[in-house]
Amino acid sequence: MYQLTGEYECKMDKKGRLRLPTSIIRQIGAGILSFTLNRGFEKNLMLYPKEVWDSKTKEINQLNIYNTKQRQALRYFYRGATTLTLDSADRILLPKSLIEYAELSQDLVLFAYHEQIEIWSKENYEAIIAAEPEDFSVIADEIFGNVKLNGSDET
Repeated sequence: MYQLTGEYECKMDKKGRLRLPTSIIRQIGAGILSFTLNRGFEKNLMLYPKEVWDSKTKEINQLNIYNTKQRQALRYFYRGATTLTLDSADRILLPKSLIEYAELSQDLVLFAYHEQIEIWSKENYEAIIAAEPEDFSVIADEIFGNVKLNGSDET
């Protein structure tokens, strides 16, 4: 659907409004004004264009509500999920409960990748970056070392 990319420093106003960067809006395309926001896996928020959210919910809705762990995963995934629409100034209004969950303050970082956008407090994002391993090649080798490239037999 999308291949979003970029890291953006932004400001949230006192009312909880965040103006999406023009670059992100261009990547998503004209006419997409609706998003869903929910809790991220860490102390951050996840912003999905409506089409992406619809696809994610089809995936997660296949979990079995009669299985305790799967039911808990469903609850956590949907907890706080909120539909948002861009206003005429390309802003979204972040719900107070989600602002508190992600410990957001005025200074934010938006990290766009694949089909979603992570919203972080600048402080928490910088802490995550500071905790990154010095040698990413070790992780890359572990994750991608046995992946076949473009259908070839080479690894």
